[in-house]
Amino acid sequence: MMMISDDCLVECKISDDSDEDERAGGEHRSTPHPPPPPEFRSKAPTPAPKPPTPPAAVPPSVTPTSTPTLTTAVSRDPHGINKHLQLDVSDILAEPAAPRSLDKVWSYSIAAFQEARFWTYLLLTTLLAVPMAFLCGLFLAVLAALHVWFVVPCVQLSNTFLPCLTSVWTCAVDDVISPLCSSLALCCSQIAISLSNKDWRPVKDKDAALV
Repeated sequence: MMMISDDCLVECKISDDSDEDERAGGEHRSTPHPPPPPEFRSKAPTPAPKPPTPPAAVPPSVTPTSTPTLTTAVSRDPHGINKHLQLDVSDILAEPAAPRSLDKVWSYSIAAFQEARFWTYLLLTTLLAVPMAFLCGLFLAVLAALHVWFVVPCVQLSNTFLPCLTSVWTCAVDDVISPLCSSLALCCSQIAISLSNKDWRPVKDKDAALV
């Protein structure tokens, strides 16, 4: 049985004031804990905290930039409006299994197809891309100007004045046209036309005489 000396004992003071403050809802202040006795201390030294390492400075030549350059691969058809033009050689040229041409003829045909498509498209875009883009931009600007300054104002004005015209037309129809038409209908409703066989006999005799 191990005996513990009085030096190892730690006196803990408990104050009633802290209990009363805690019950009353006040802020409880934590008392500092005394250090442990030498018999209960660990022999391993506590490692000192390492100072924070400063961030490495990025040289100005490596600083990333958000501005795209000409060498950056940019999608020229982000909305996929020309997916039907994404054709390959296998979509155009194909040989069945039985009648086959020479291997060199097939390879030269594929190369000729690719080169003709590439250089022809490159030549046509070099000649026509800028003028056609200019015309498309001009046409779009004209349409936008007409839409903003003519179509939309006319629609808004018509939406503003049409309720007034509708009320005027409704009053005219209800107060003038509808009573007039009702009066004419009542006057014409008293007219009766009757036909008898005597009226048809002279007409038939005349038709027979003419024949």
